[in-house]
Amino acid sequence: MRVEVDLDICQGHGMCEMEAPGLFEAEVDHVNILDANPDEDRRAEVEAAVMYCPTQALRIVEDSE
Repeated sequence: MRVEVDLDICQGHGMCEMEAPGLFEAEVDHVNILDANPDEDRRAEVEAAVMYCPTQALRIVEDSE
């Protein structure tokens, strides 16, 4: 899985950082993705970060096999 952020709509609320610490870092008006390809064992955290993003700026892209 790969995590992507749409910086045009991200406002840096930091919900993703709270849901998946170590994967995201909130800044004043955007988020930095610290690990765009997290291990599968962190999927639940990533899904929660995507779900609770107030602006829906995050998405998961599945790896093609």
